[in-house]
Amino acid sequence: MTDIAARLAAVRARIDQAEKAADRTPGGVRLLAVSKLHPASAVRAAHAAGQQAFGENYVQEGLAKMAELDGLALEWHLIGPLQSNKTREVAEHFDWVQSVDREKIARRLSDQRPAQLPPLQVCLQVNIDDEASKAGCSLAELPVLVRAVLALPRLQLRGLMCIPRAGNTAALAALAKTRQDLLASIPGLEAATFDTLSMGMSDDLEAAVAAGSTMVRVGSAIFGARPAGAGPA
Repeated sequence: MTDIAARLAAVRARIDQAEKAADRTPGGVRLLAVSKLHPASAVRAAHAAGQQAFGENYVQEGLAKMAELDGLALEWHLIGPLQSNKTREVAEHFDWVQSVDREKIARRLSDQRPAQLPPLQVCLQVNIDDEASKAGCSLAELPVLVRAVLALPRLQLRGLMCIPRAGNTAALAALAKTRQDLLASIPGLEAATFDTLSMGMSDDLEAAVAAGSTMVRVGSAIFGARPAGAGPA
């Protein structure tokens, strides 16, 4: 077993234990392996150990890995901020975008999604702590954005994503409540498809699972330490 395979197995065991501790349905929490700043060979090793979904922060880095790993059955998620001049490349190549935070970006992604591909799966990034340094829409802006994305034909709205301050477990519960409030108040929003709460990383996945997360984004616990300044994982 490779180091990556062993670490991946350990993370899966943590998720399984967290599901049991929270009395969650086994297998209800998906693992997104955050591969940003790690080479395609690391993604290949994780895939060989059974991992399919990978998260990238940077569009060009993600596209380069897709090209190198062409032929593998991989699911690619963009989890970093997205600028308008990158939307076409993302719409043409990624499977998910978890960082949609304004209507302009959503509209461009829908317009540029190729007709032969399935709808682009999207989560709306919420700046749950209202931190000026972080991307994401505010809670107050969220209902308007939800309604706008629901109307776009080439997008499938899947849920919400957040990156709370370290240690702010209350924010995890707040995002879960926000999802329920949206389901109760917005016509056309269905629990069967608006099913994703993307929250929890290497250091707080247990708290996130307890709060209701359905997808945890884990990088360093699988691939090892990131270069200095690379951000949390």
